[in-house]
Amino acid sequence: APKGNYKEMKANGTMPEISAAASFRSGAMNINTWLLFIQYGCCFGVELTMNNAAAMYFVQKFDQSVAGAAAIASIFGWMNLFARGIGGYVSDRVNAKMGMRGRLIWQGA
Repeated sequence: APKGNYKEMKANGTMPEISAAASFRSGAMNINTWLLFIQYGCCFGVELTMNNAAAMYFVQKFDQSVAGAAAIASIFGWMNLFARGIGGYVSDRVNAKMGMRGRLIWQGA
């Protein structure tokens, strides 16, 4: 754990004992949680739609074989591996310098 052994910290009193329900409630009541939840849901929804519809589009519009269209459509999913990693890295760096406001600014860019 980043701050030390949680079991020892709870025993020493340096880390308060918080129930899972209280922790969930705290996160669910935070507006930043909901902003990122909605943004991620929209982003991932577009990704799933593209992954499912792109192959059919390439078959219908460009007379590709099903195998060829699926291979071309899969490039979109592979691109997301790098885009998500780089976006997460930049978001973490901005968060370290500007806090959550910086992360939200980066997410909105």
